[in-house]
Amino acid sequence: MQLLASPPALAQSIKDELDAHAVPAPERIQVRARPIESFDLRDRAARRFGALQFRSGLVLTSSFRGFGGLSALRLDPKGERFTAISDRGTWFTGRIVHSGAEMTGLADVEAAPILGADGQPLTKRKWYDSESLAFDGGIAYVGYERINQIVKFDFGRDGVRARGQPIAVPPGLRKLPNNKGIEALVAVPKGLPLAGTLIAISERGLDADRNIIGFLIGGKTPGTFAIRRTEDFDVSDAVLLPPGDLLILERKFSWLAGVHIRIRRIPLASLMPGAVIDGRALFNADLGQEIDNMEGIDVHRDASGETVLTLVSDDNFSMLQRTLLLQFTLIED
Repeated sequence: MQLLASPPALAQSIKDELDAHAVPAPERIQVRARPIESFDLRDRAARRFGALQFRSGLVLTSSFRGFGGLSALRLDPKGERFTAISDRGTWFTGRIVHSGAEMTGLADVEAAPILGADGQPLTKRKWYDSESLAFDGGIAYVGYERINQIVKFDFGRDGVRARGQPIAVPPGLRKLPNNKGIEALVAVPKGLPLAGTLIAISERGLDADRNIIGFLIGGKTPGTFAIRRTEDFDVSDAVLLPPGDLLILERKFSWLAGVHIRIRRIPLASLMPGAVIDGRALFNADLGQEIDNMEGIDVHRDASGETVLTLVSDDNFSMLQRTLLLQFTLIED
């Protein structure tokens, strides 16, 4: 009877144990970018669309098998470095390359699995549909739609190697419909109404009046609110403008009318527990323009002080769809 492992067996046992807990390294990938010269397919000279002016756009492709399905995007204050997530549980980081005001490509792109507390990809727990992303300083929050959960990461310290910890969420959030759960996350910074609050908005979790349910998590006034749902639009993302208003990116699809997207602007001060909020549309687009399943939006100010909106699409890993990166200037009339 062998009571103790031999040195070679012990060494292999230790190696297996270390491998089981090893953190997967980010993988450098190549992403090709084809420019979009005109946003409007019916009027290629048009540049103004509602309150937005088209700056530039890219069609992104990659031989990396996991590239695609981009469901949320966050940029650094200069609009250069980006962090994105796919709905298959992958981080993507890198840099947007510009020539003047126009985007020309992506550089230094890396992909890595989103990790759980045990250091293993959360997809191993069947936690898919990572649909929303927010940063509060160095802390990242990722919303998972089908399991109705929000996971917190110390991204500032560990980057894509950060290990996620689920946070406590309201009971109503856990009861959202399957595949219609949290689609947008916004962390409210200091100096604004609701500072310290994480705003979580469902895609199409509806209240008794058929309005879209949202949650105020943490902060001084946690609770539930609603966004008035009009024209059958669902929420796909949200972001705060520098002055503090909330921009909500919406989309709808039908086999007859195709894909439509819309951006609404809502005063942040109108958000409070029990409120039903609404706002005017800044922008509408359909398949007569260069859009797809637009799921992510972020905002930054460029070197000249202009407010720039960046949108990204989720191609659903389909050959019939595209990964688009679009930028517009917000025109304050």
